[in-house]
Amino acid sequence: MTDADVLDRFADELSTAIADRQPVEPLTDRAPGLTIEDAYAIQTRVIDRRIAAGARMIGRKIGLTSRPMQQLLGVDEPDFGVLLDDMFVEDGDEIPLDTLLQPRVEAELAFVMARDLAGPGVTTATALTAVAGVLPAIEVVDSRVADWRIKLVDTVADNASSGLLVVGGRMRPATDLDLRLIGVVVSRNGELLDTGAGAAALGNPARCVAWLANKLGSLGSGLRAGDVVLPGAVHKMVPVRPGDSFRAEFSRLGAVTARFS
Repeated sequence: MTDADVLDRFADELSTAIADRQPVEPLTDRAPGLTIEDAYAIQTRVIDRRIAAGARMIGRKIGLTSRPMQQLLGVDEPDFGVLLDDMFVEDGDEIPLDTLLQPRVEAELAFVMARDLAGPGVTTATALTAVAGVLPAIEVVDSRVADWRIKLVDTVADNASSGLLVVGGRMRPATDLDLRLIGVVVSRNGELLDTGAGAAALGNPARCVAWLANKLGSLGSGLRAGDVVLPGAVHKMVPVRPGDSFRAEFSRLGAVTARFS
């Protein structure tokens, strides 16, 4: 474990980067010995400060659930971050671009938990029974690390590169859907950008929820009833330009829109 003073200093830097919207140099360039445990310790420090300032934790996000992203960062399992209430944007509301550093967009499913869930022993099936429903969503990912020059430790410390979340208004019961086959078409300003399907997230987005419940359980925590859980993107990240309007149309779930100033 890295010295606590070093972890505090990096937490200070990331907290300042969020407030001032000025990116920091990669943590791993300056402290190559940082471990994944160090990264989560930094993440916790930053989140604790935001909660102390009035934010409220309302869920979790899972990242690196697609095989290409895992290969890109040289890892063999996902990572996770925390969702706070001040990250949520209503469907279609304009997002001021100057509140973000270097945003990118990902279309995802969003789960709402019906009951508490924690490992060990959570399976895809038991995760499904703990989910109240599924919503269409667009995650606006953002990195406080300059030029997205991230390694796994950098993104974990930076709350899994969380930014904002736009959620659609139509929720469907998860058990009524084959989540692997939920397709999405992503467009920017009316032009097709990409497509994807739920199977891109660990083969089944519900498996991502099970992974997270087991991971949190090993850390003495878990998911709570009412939590929103993002299981990971099903297509490549798309950079945001001023004035962009993104629309994600999901089969059987409807559409959600993210607009930027």
